[in-house]
Amino acid sequence: MLFDLQGKRRRLVQATYLILAVLMGGGLILFGVGSGNISGGLFDAITGKNSNSSSGGSSIVDKRIKTDQRAIVVNPKNTTAMADLVRAHYQLAGNDEDQNTGQFGDQGKAELRKASAAWQRYIAAAKKPDPSLAALMLNAYGDIGLKDNTHAAEAAEFVADAQPSAQAYLQLAQYAARAGQTRKATLAGQKAIQLAPKSQKKLVQQQVQALTAAGAGATTTTSG
Repeated sequence: MLFDLQGKRRRLVQATYLILAVLMGGGLILFGVGSGNISGGLFDAITGKNSNSSSGGSSIVDKRIKTDQRAIVVNPKNTTAMADLVRAHYQLAGNDEDQNTGQFGDQGKAELRKASAAWQRYIAAAKKPDPSLAALMLNAYGDIGLKDNTHAAEAAEFVADAQPSAQAYLQLAQYAARAGQTRKATLAGQKAIQLAPKSQKKLVQQQVQALTAAGAGATTTTSG
């Protein structure tokens, strides 16, 4: 056996392995291994790069936007480029988002308005809008972003139609009520109750009533 040694030779082998273990552990820390990525530590010091740089990320997104815009000029019905344009502007908006509250700042809202313009063009051209993109814009139009109840209700309807659930229709009922779209809010509320599990129907019914009542006194907003 390797460690079946006696005296000084055994202590020498043990010391050697201990030193190797320390060196290996230190190397892992220096190179950022085990931290989820290789950025940071000695690796960044050598390369002079940081993969988490927001300025570098913004530059890449800006290039995407220019590429998408050129693609749309060539083909005004290029829904793939339009969809990516929405995502790109939303991504830039995230650079001006309060990490504690989730609220977008003025610069973030400016990017959300650009995303909104691309989204409106996209849904006019797309036969079947991407529900994940609709969910993104629902967030953009919601209370943390543009506070645009009319367009939020529009986005919420795309989400609910594509992925029907009690929660999705509750969201639609909420924004439709706020936007003064009484009939849509009522129908969405009924659908939410219908889709709710039997054990939760009463709770959902109460939520619908609360949303409708709250929406009745809300002022319709637009992104401007």
